[in-house]
Amino acid sequence: MPRPASAILINTPDIELWPAALLRARANRDARVLARAQRVLRRKRDGRYLAALLPEGLMPLLPGWRRTPGVDEALGLLETMPSGPPSAAPDTLPVARLQTRLDGLGIDAHDYAARTGLPLVPEPAWLAFAGVDRYRRPLWLEARAARAWARMRDAALRDGVALEAISGYRSHDYQLGIFERKRARGLAVDAILAVNAAPGYSEHHAGSALDIGTPGEPSAEASFEATPAFAWLARHAGDHGFSMSYPRDNPHGIVYEPWHWRHR
Repeated sequence: MPRPASAILINTPDIELWPAALLRARANRDARVLARAQRVLRRKRDGRYLAALLPEGLMPLLPGWRRTPGVDEALGLLETMPSGPPSAAPDTLPVARLQTRLDGLGIDAHDYAARTGLPLVPEPAWLAFAGVDRYRRPLWLEARAARAWARMRDAALRDGVALEAISGYRSHDYQLGIFERKRARGLAVDAILAVNAAPGYSEHHAGSALDIGTPGEPSAEASFEATPAFAWLARHAGDHGFSMSYPRDNPHGIVYEPWHWRHR
C-alpha cells in the first residue's frame, strides 16, 4: 500500500478525514472518485464515505451527507488541514456523549471505572499512519507509538522474528460496534466485558496500544504466548517503550492478553 503524501488521520467525534489513497473503493463510482481524491470524509458510526475532496471541490458520495452530525466541524478542519504531521502532540476529543452510549449498554461508568481501575480514554484529534496490519488495513497510531512500532518490528526482523500488527487505534464508535455485534449474538454485557473494555475505556482509543501477532498464528489467542514472537517481545519490547497491559490475574478483570502491548 503506497504511503500517502499526508499520512495522518484527522479525527472528530463523528467524522474522520482520511487520505483517499488509503481507502478501498466499495463500488465502481467510488473507485473513480477515490483515484482523484485527496481526502475523504468517513462517518465513524458505520464507516460510510460521505464526500471526497477533489481538485475541483467536494464530490458527494452519500445522499444527504451534509445533514450528518458533525459535518460542519469536519469541513472546517478540511480547510485548515496541515500538509504533514503537526509538530505538537494532538489534542483530545470531547467525551460528553459517551455516558449516553454506556447507559444504552447498561454500564454505569462510575461503577465500571471503580471496579476495574481503567481510566476513561479520549480519542486523539489526529493519528499517524503506521503501515498496514495483518489484514492489509491501514494501521493508525499515536505518532510516537507509530515510530516505536516501526523500530521494534525492524529490530525483531533482524533477529529472525516476524511481528504483525493485528489492530491499533479504535474509535469509541468501533468499540461500541463490537459490543452491539456480540450482544446481537446473544452474549451478555458482563461476558463481553471480560474480554473487551467498555467503550471509552480501551487503550486502543488513544492510539498507543497494539494487538500483535506473528505469521501462522491465530489473532488474539493465548496460544501466542508459546511463539518465538512472544518470547522476543518479553525480552525486548521494554527497550522500545512497550509493555503488556493485561498479564494473568491483572487487577482490571480482563482476561490474559499476551498479544496486547501498549507504548508508554
